[in-house]
Amino acid sequence: MTLQQLKYAVAVAESQNITEASKRVFISQPSLTAAIRELEKEIGIEIFSRTNKGVSVTNEGDEFLSYARQVLEQFALLEEHYKGTSEIKPVFSVSCQHYSFAVEAFVDVIKKFGGDEYDFTLRETATHEIIEDVAHMKSEVGVLFKSQRNEDVISKLLKKNNLNFAPLFTTNLHVFISSKNPLAKKEKITLEDLKPFPYLTYEQGDFNSFYFSEEPLSPIDFDCTKNIKVRDRATLFNLLIGLDGYTICSGVISHELNGSEIISRELLVDDKMTVGIVTRSGVMMSRYANAYVESIKKIAIEKNYC
Repeated sequence: MTLQQLKYAVAVAESQNITEASKRVFISQPSLTAAIRELEKEIGIEIFSRTNKGVSVTNEGDEFLSYARQVLEQFALLEEHYKGTSEIKPVFSVSCQHYSFAVEAFVDVIKKFGGDEYDFTLRETATHEIIEDVAHMKSEVGVLFKSQRNEDVISKLLKKNNLNFAPLFTTNLHVFISSKNPLAKKEKITLEDLKPFPYLTYEQGDFNSFYFSEEPLSPIDFDCTKNIKVRDRATLFNLLIGLDGYTICSGVISHELNGSEIISRELLVDDKMTVGIVTRSGVMMSRYANAYVESIKKIAIEKNYC
């Protein structure tokens, strides 16, 4: 296995077409095909499945390519340190719960490392999919929370998938509401205050149990009779404004990205949540992942949640 073979495999994965990839790496199509087949034979897996429409990455190939990109990333660091240049395009992916601070940190990483070419991915998705993405190395890092209520289930699932959870910050529970909500005048809000308003939660698909919820309190916990499930953050924010709804969360919000219409208020309950980063055990984080983690910590500190 050579460094050049790894570059070839990554180029094919990004192009999803042997012809296009051969142009990118400046070799003939037959030579590239032969190099990929030789690599697959050496490592004993099929990295790509071939069809009339091109190539697609197999599940085993996904994992292999994640390791390959890490090797190429380390090689790029060597090139930059000793030669001052690098030919490797930055690649980084994150899967996270619907946190605006996670998006803000992602923006920070792109501003720091993006340059003229990069291939970055941000997935705001369901909790179970975050774990699946990192376990199968579709994402280098995941961002989710643990609380006293879900910790046992989440920890067991992470251990089963050979994943680590590193805390980023711990905070009291808060609610997001519209700045025009009648509760906006209060500095702190009780569960009794929330009863007249609809509770907005993120739908979790086939894993729609409390343990995979993005909200640390379920409607059952405080006798909530108005509950709306949504799939994306934009819809949730629109309903916060349009219906005077609320959601229960960490309270860390990016006004730079989301404007000033959504505000945070502390919820008067005896409970906390810990937001952390999920990574695969035994895998060294890239400089992009390290910068991402530091950015989230900085955002939390600036908003007085650390």
